Amino acid sequence: MPTNVIMPALEMAQETGKILRWLKADGASVTKGEPIMEIETDKVTVEIESPASGILSNITAREGDVIPVGQTIAWVLGIGESVPNVAPAVQSGRTIPKAIEISASPVAKRIAEEHEIDLAQVKPSGGRIEKADVQSYIEKTKDLIGLQNLSGLTPASPKARRLASERGVDISALRGSGPDGAVIAADISVALPTIPSPISTIWRVMAERMTTSWTTVPHFFLVRDVDASRLIAWRTSAQKHATAKITFTDLLVKLIAHTLRDHPQVNASWCADTIQLHDAINLGIATALDTGLIVPVIHAAETLGIAEIATQRADLVARAQTGKLRPADITGGTFTLSNLGMYGVDAFNAIINSPQAAILAVGRIADRVIAFNGQPAVRSMVTLTLSCDHRAVDGARGAKFLNDLANLIEEPLGLLT
Repeated sequence: MPTNVIMPALEMAQETGKILRWLKADGASVTKGEPIMEIETDKVTVEIESPASGILSNITAREGDVIPVGQTIAWVLGIGESVPNVAPAVQSGRTIPKAIEISASPVAKRIAEEHEIDLAQVKPSGGRIEKADVQSYIEKTKDLIGLQNLSGLTPASPKARRLASERGVDISALRGSGPDGAVIAADISVALPTIPSPISTIWRVMAERMTTSWTTVPHFFLVRDVDASRLIAWRTSAQKHATAKITFTDLLVKLIAHTLRDHPQVNASWCADTIQLHDAINLGIATALDTGLIVPVIHAAETLGIAEIATQRADLVARAQTGKLRPADITGGTFTLSNLGMYGVDAFNAIINSPQAAILAVGRIADRVIAFNGQPAVRSMVTLTLSCDHRAVDGARGAKFLNDLANLIEEPLGLLT
């Protein structure tokens, strides 16, 4: 029987996916499990396999289209089969409705868009909505759409006011080209032709999640200066016995994972008014891309040696930079490390990667004059800043974790392998 190809849900809370490219053309023969398209979600780019063997038919989504999760975008047909006439696709109990087409002239659509008018609310005088119908609607609803001059305000459409506010344009200084001289969106564009650069999906998601974390999670910060002399020596020694490049981040992942075993409440999450302790220690590494910030995860980091951590870290970063991360690579994190030392940053406060309970921010290793054995001395120092969710970690627990980690950095003991 015919098998439908839908936009899959690869992540929690995913609502849409973007078609990057079709790997098979309409009418091509496909085998079950064979990649047929490449899609992009908020976090990853991934190949989607054919759900059945047959002929790929009736592709309805083009490359670049953003499709709701669960919507049918193609069919795989067997010999003699045809595309069935079925209701909209349903996934996880959610019906994906078909878009409602509204018949309107191009001029009517442009005017409606400029004034942010829903054409479904405009009653056509004939077979389709025309310019006069939209203008009549505007005239009847001036009080609602903000075009009339109230309390001395310059008449302007809501969209124009929003654009003016975003771009710093004095709307009262503009001569409007809309009905009754109202300022419309096009007038703002003329006044300030420079349009902000579009942001990537990854950047938008990062902005939304960081805003949510910062505004809903009660952060507090603990700061500790640590002597990194032994860490430097450890890296030099470890590099002699490894083929992969060993970085300070790799060593810190090992030390953090080891310390978290004795501090399970730091390796936790605040969920539904309870503290959820995690059995595994999955270390996320904040990674900066041109398109935004992403956090690939090294799973079960407490079980890995330095060489294994370095190899996995290098692979994750390389695939993050080429957009080839899999969903499993960015899920399941229980603690995050953000290291900006390579950028010359001395110290910083990181925003928690919610719902995790904590994140460690690491600055650069630099020579500083400190008191050492009662005398001034130059030592290689690094500043650690632990950000904690106060709902899951109190000050004492956070301080004990940071103290044990600092001591381990200064004296790695038996972890030098």
